[in-house]
Amino acid sequence: MKIARYSYGKEEGLAFIVGDGLVPFKDLGLPNYIEYPFSKEELTLPAEIKGPTIGLSEVRLLSPVKYPGKIIGLGLNFVDHAREQGKEPPNRLLIFLKPRTALAGPFDTIKVPNFVTKLDYEGELAFVIGRRGKHIPRSEAFDYILGYTVMNDVSARDIQLADRQWTRGKGFDGFAPLGPWIVTKDEVPDPGRLRIRTWVNGELRQDGNTSNMVFDVPAIVSEISQAMTLEPGDVIATGTPAGVGIFAKPEPKLLKHGDVVEIEVERVGRIRNRFEFYEVQT
Repeated sequence: MKIARYSYGKEEGLAFIVGDGLVPFKDLGLPNYIEYPFSKEELTLPAEIKGPTIGLSEVRLLSPVKYPGKIIGLGLNFVDHAREQGKEPPNRLLIFLKPRTALAGPFDTIKVPNFVTKLDYEGELAFVIGRRGKHIPRSEAFDYILGYTVMNDVSARDIQLADRQWTRGKGFDGFAPLGPWIVTKDEVPDPGRLRIRTWVNGELRQDGNTSNMVFDVPAIVSEISQAMTLEPGDVIATGTPAGVGIFAKPEPKLLKHGDVVEIEVERVGRIRNRFEFYEVQT
């Protein structure tokens, strides 16, 4: 099943995606919490609901998670992405955090301050934690996952490289478009074999597969949980394949005002965001 967060007039809430529409949780008597998703056991669509209540074309889809405790990203977690930089894949997880204010909706326009000079995209599979856990064995990792979604790990490369660490360059408002929904884990039996593609203005830039990940999903869950407690609503992005703009040959292909980035993860969904620069006084 697919779980979306939406706005409809003055209403905001969670819903199941059914065909070309959605069924709000409130119509099913489910608590309409918009801060965190639920555990999978609470997400059973009643048999008597035969069709959508609201058409998808009538609503605005929002980031499917509103208030994650953590947004965790992975660096160099695809073999081909590491090697396009002239680096060997890491022998341990390289993680960083994005603030929740970086979240944006799957079809939002992303506003970027004009002092950012090297704006880049990173198409990624992400997953949402559905159960609190610490020191999680690899063999139990999937028990703690609610489902999967798509993320663009937007990066200001000029700031990332100047800082020599990644928090600010990847943490601007809007630098984590997420969605279009959460696909529960039962619909994605093998997250280690999913195609990831990214287009910029219709040009295919990334065409990779999660089979190329250095650390697979169970390893990611287990390793991160050794350091920090994972909680419902936490978002973990699994890294990006080769083809990012900064390492394009013969010269970088970085994002410009008005560019549209589309990212699709097989079996999960597709997001589309336009990027616009605005002037600020610094």
